[in-house]
Amino acid sequence: MRELAGAVSIITVGDEYNRTGFVATSVSSFSAEPPRIILCISLTSSSWAVLSKTHRFGVNFMREGEDAIASRFTGFGGIKGEARYEGAEWIGLPTGTQVLKDALASIDCTLEESLERHDHAIVIGKVESIRICDQGSPLLWFKSKFYSMGGPVVTT
Repeated sequence: MRELAGAVSIITVGDEYNRTGFVATSVSSFSAEPPRIILCISLTSSSWAVLSKTHRFGVNFMREGEDAIASRFTGFGGIKGEARYEGAEWIGLPTGTQVLKDALASIDCTLEESLERHDHAIVIGKVESIRICDQGSPLLWFKSKFYSMGGPVVTT
C-alpha cells in the first residue's frame, strides 16, 4: 500500500476532557444521499477506545504545509492524546467535535455504524456539518513520506 498515494486527514475524537486523534488516508465518501463517509481505524488505537464511547468525530482534510501537525497525530515519537493538539488552532463544530481551523475542509460526524473486521473497524459516519476553507493544496502521503502537489515535503 506504500505505492498508493493518499490524501492526509486528521481524525479528531473525544471532548474537551479526553480528546485524541489519528492520521488516516483511508477516508472516503460513502453516500451522497444521505451524506455519509467511511474510514478505517485500528482496534488497538487509543482513538478507537474514545470514538466507540463518544460516537462523534471530525475529519480534517490537511493542506500542504501542515505536515508538522499531521506528524503529531501519527503517533510516531510517542506524542499522545491532548498533546497532539498543541501548536495548532482548533474550533468546535455543532456536535462539540474539535476541528483544525485552517484545514482545507472539515466534516463533523456522528458514528452511525462500525464493523469490526480483523484488526480494524470500518466506521460509517453520518455527516452533521461541513466547513470549507477553499484555499491551498492537499497534503499527501506516499511511500511513508508527506508530499505536496509539487513533490516531497522536506521536514526540518
